[in-house]
Amino acid sequence: MGWVVKPGRLAHARIADFWDTYVRLVDVHKENIALSEELDRLRLELMELSEKAASVYRLEALLDFSSPAGWSTSGARVVAHNFGPLSAVNSLIIDKGKFQGVTANMPVVCPDGVLGRTYKSGLNFTSVLLLTDLNSRIPVISSRTRVSGIISGQGYHKTLSMQYVHLNSELEEGEMLLTSGLAGIYPKGLPVARVSNIVRSEISLFLVVEAETLVDFKNREEVLIMKNSGKIKTQKLDFEE
Repeated sequence: MGWVVKPGRLAHARIADFWDTYVRLVDVHKENIALSEELDRLRLELMELSEKAASVYRLEALLDFSSPAGWSTSGARVVAHNFGPLSAVNSLIIDKGKFQGVTANMPVVCPDGVLGRTYKSGLNFTSVLLLTDLNSRIPVISSRTRVSGIISGQGYHKTLSMQYVHLNSELEEGEMLLTSGLAGIYPKGLPVARVSNIVRSEISLFLVVEAETLVDFKNREEVLIMKNSGKIKTQKLDFEE
């Protein structure tokens, strides 16, 4: 009988081992699915935390911005872009309007420098004219040699032009250009651009000066709107910015 029973016992043992292995594999498969779902959840949570950390870093930089005397600032988020070779106006749209006290010709800045000014204010949204736009004019003065001029936009992805700089001016490449406080819109001393190229013209009484912007308009997510408290009076020029 032993010779008859032994093969059956061997087959039973193998079947039992196979079944136990199958059950374990099913459990491992279920565990892998659960672990995979948990990993996806943790990855999503990590992405959310990374985005929050980046947002906190940007907001801290905005909070560190020191307003000139007589000026106050309020934050706003960029909700749309309108710039490029096919755009009529280089501008941003922010999520504050007349209901939040935003009117036309208010300076818009960030920790890196000037972005432009508000020019069309709705009830809850406002368009910001960027300093790269062809209609933008900002009176500036160089940081070291104190040469004055007017920064003019030349279009998206193009350098800025500093106009009305006399041939005998001591302006140097690399100098920072700051708002001069004239024209009654911008306070004095805000960084606007950096001189990148100076060419002496043979047919003009003025230098041909190019400048680079300090702000990354494309990736800007938050901005600061500046408001004059009325205590500081800025000098106005005859031209319209």
